Amino acid sequence: QVQLVESGGGLVQAGGSLRLSCAGSGRTFSTYGMAWFRQPPGKEREFVSAINYYESTYYADSVKGRFTISRDNAKNTVYLQMNSLKPEDTANYYCAAKRGPVGGAYEYEYWGQGTQVTVSS
Repeated sequence: QVQLVESGGGLVQAGGSLRLSCAGSGRTFSTYGMAWFRQPPGKEREFVSAINYYESTYYADSVKGRFTISRDNAKNTVYLQMNSLKPEDTANYYCAAKRGPVGGAYEYEYWGQGTQVTVSS
């Protein structure tokens, strides 16, 4: 069983930056594929970024070049550095984990409770 706890959300002006953290439990955290998803108000959940246990990374086109995902296995933590934030980045951001390589949203076994990011114009 893996528990995930997100932090780092908040209110920021357009053009600003935030760093989200996702702290995971479990001795095998380093072998999990990790991802960030987000759910904007009134919309469905969407993929943001993912990182494999061997640290290959993936990004949605909408965040490529602005967001960076990373992981620190010694701390059981995954990060999402978000720069040049836009109002359309406003959403509840969720961390997710699955055994093995990253995959589609339906493949993730464990989800955090989410952290709210609000970007004002």
